Amino acid sequence: MLFVFIGKDKPDNLAQRLAVRPVHLEHLKSLGESLVAAGALLDDNEKPEGSVMVLEAESLEAAKTAFSADPFVQQGVFGSWEVKRWNVAIDNMAKRG
Repeated sequence: MLFVFIGKDKPDNLAQRLAVRPVHLEHLKSLGESLVAAGALLDDNEKPEGSVMVLEAESLEAAKTAFSADPFVQQGVFGSWEVKRWNVAIDNMAKRG
């Protein structure tokens, strides 16, 4: 099953995001192929203001556990976040290489 994580950064929190980013990326790499896609949400000035991550997991609880271990979550980069079951209707990601 696929699950999507949507996290919105705390206001004016770019410096903390950038400081925590290296360990965040290491965490994402540790998820291996179960991490389907991940990236930053950008504001009108092309600055990160949140994140979207898609994970394959056995259950909502397993997905929440994996996402909760993310350093961005643990170190308070996000002001809010949620995890939802995701049903793919169209998938053109592979075409983008």
